[in-house]
Amino acid sequence: MNAPVLIVKKLPAAGMAIFPFILLKSAAFKNDQEIINHEKIHLRQQLELLVFPFYILYLLNYLINLIRYKKHNLAYRNIVFEKEAYTHEADLNYLKNGNWYGWIKIR
Repeated sequence: MNAPVLIVKKLPAAGMAIFPFILLKSAAFKNDQEIINHEKIHLRQQLELLVFPFYILYLLNYLINLIRYKKHNLAYRNIVFEKEAYTHEADLNYLKNGNWYGWIKIR
């Protein structure tokens, strides 16, 4: 999956996926295969849910987690979409091997 990469220096994270773009905080991250793969996993999740519903589910999952865990970092790390991306970011063949809707299977 090829995605246009944009550098956004004021980005609050190292990377972010906003369909169809990958946003990076620094051009140096263009060479970080794990960050790029992590964001590509998010792009696929967005496609799986026809883009807009992804953002709604992502936000709802975060808010529920925030009530549950009471801390931003724990809430963020336990979003089902983030769990899939963090679990498989080092597997550069993850997207090639299918694994559609992998976020449903993550516990």
